[in-house]
Formats: sequence, C-alpha cells, structure tokens
Amino acid sequence: MSRSPSNALARGTRHRTLASRLPWAVMWLALLGVPARAADDTALWTVYETALKRAKYVDLTHTITPAIPVWAGFGPSTFARAQAGADLPDFAKRGEAFTFEKNGFEATQYRLATDQLGTQLDPPAHWAPEYPAIDELPPTYAVRPLVVISIVDAVRADPNYALQVADIARWEAAHGRIPEGAVVFVRSDWSKRWPDPALATLKQFPGVSLAALKFLHLERKILFHGHEPLDTDSTPTLEGEHWLMHNGYAQAEGVAHLDQVPEAGALVAIGYPKFGGGTGGYARYVAICPPDWPHGVAIGPADAPLPRSDTPLRFDPAAGMRIR
Repeated sequence: MSRSPSNALARGTRHRTLASRLPWAVMWLALLGVPARAADDTALWTVYETALKRAKYVDLTHTITPAIPVWAGFGPSTFARAQAGADLPDFAKRGEAFTFEKNGFEATQYRLATDQLGTQLDPPAHWAPEYPAIDELPPTYAVRPLVVISIVDAVRADPNYALQVADIARWEAAHGRIPEGAVVFVRSDWSKRWPDPALATLKQFPGVSLAALKFLHLERKILFHGHEPLDTDSTPTLEGEHWLMHNGYAQAEGVAHLDQVPEAGALVAIGYPKFGGGTGGYARYVAICPPDWPHGVAIGPADAPLPRSDTPLRFDPAAGMRIR
C-alpha cells in the first residue's frame, strides 16, 4: 500500500526523533542487523526479541535463609508464619498464624537482623550518611555490561589475595578495555563454601585492593564492583570499603556463581528492595549471557504459568522456614 509524501515525511521525522532520543538502541539494532526502519517506538522490543529473548540467564544470588553466614555483630535472623495483628471475625484471631487450610493463603514474617545479609548492594550511605541510601540510587542501575575478573589461581596460593591493577591489565589484554559504566565482579570461588557458617568468621579471605578500586573507578569509570566475600578486604580498617563509601560509590557483596558466566560479553540485571533510608540492600543479580553459553536458562513456555510442584511448601520448625 502506497503512502502519501506527507505521511512518509512524518514517518521519517518520527524515526529521526526517536533516533536522537535512543541513539544507543539504534546502534545496537544496527549491530544486530536489524533494518533502520525498525528503529521506531518499539525499538527496545526489537532488542528483546533479537537478543534478550534468546539469551541465557544465570542467577548470581544466594538464597536468604535464617542460617546463612553473617557477621556475628548483627546476630541471627528468623522466619515465621505471619500472624493476624488484630481480631478478624470469622477469619482469624489476633496472634493466630494464617494457614492455607484455614485462610486459603500464607504469608511470612521476616525478622532480619540486618540489611547486610546474603547477596547485597551496599549504597554509600552504609558508611557515609551524606551520600545516597538504597532508595536514593537511580533506576539507571537496572542493566549494565558485566565484567568478570578471576583471581582464582592467585587465591589458591594465598587465601588472602586481593585483586591488583595487574590483574585488571591482564583481563584487558585478553578482552579489551573495560566499558565505562560497567559492573565488575571479582571471581575468587570463595562462595563455593556457602552457606558454611564458618565463612563469616574468617580473618583472611579474597579481597579487592584499594589501588584496584581506585583504578576501576577513577580510570575506567565503572558503576560499581562486586566480590564474593562479605567484606571488601581484610585490612584492619577495611580501607577499600571506607574509600568507596566516602567517595559516593556503591558495591556488591556476597555474589555467587561467577564460575558460570563469561569473563566478557554478558550483561547484568540488578534488582533490590527500595527501603526508605536503607543503608544496605538485599540484592539479586542475574547475568544475561550469549545464547550459546553452556550455563543458565533460557526464556521459555515454563515461565508462565509456572510449573506445579508435586511437593507443596510446608513450614519446617527445624529449618525455621518453608521447605519442599
């Protein structure tokens, strides 16, 4: 069907306007071989269909349970069945737990001793109250290029080894310059012992040196870095974390499964609850990997509706949580 010159002009103007608003999306589409005419208001949907829908997804997050390792100063956390906070005629009495059998649903009461629990996103307000809290981080943290730098070999020889600038240089020699705005995760395989409670008591563990942190932020201008242990380094003053927080940088802690993602070429999706004034965040990191990557899962029909289990959830008092 032919279009009038005026309609064609209007369509071209619309494309140019969107291209000026989303030049990165248009560039990405071009790299994927998508015709320029697709660079319209559904450009991001096209990116999803041509790239993200075919990708492999790897969860880099520990499951939060009452028994996971945590600094002794914070103490333990507990899970319980949520209870009625008031008398509800013909439904529940105050203090009575909601159950599937009686009420048709269940809910959970979480008594979390700290927001520094499990896989985390530390906002700078964790140490520096003049900088943003977790709810003040911008939504632009949602998706970033993911860089994974391994120090596994060095850690085998020295459990207290910390990432050095030389390790970053070796990564760049193999993969090219770290993209500005990327997230850099440091693989040490420390998390393979998770959830051994002894991990929280170690005085020596893989870290990230202050020199490496300064190089990544000041020279490569990354968004933030992440590591598998629950602290940035084992120095007496936690010098790396102190520098990060007091200069307005966030960091990830307690990251997992970095052996299942490529060192270069993946993206990371970042999610965390938005607690008002929160000085830490229970975070979820998901690596988005190439379609032919051997690890992870792909988008498919099992995503919705979700599959039914033959073993219903039940609250186990011994575990202190619901299990199957």
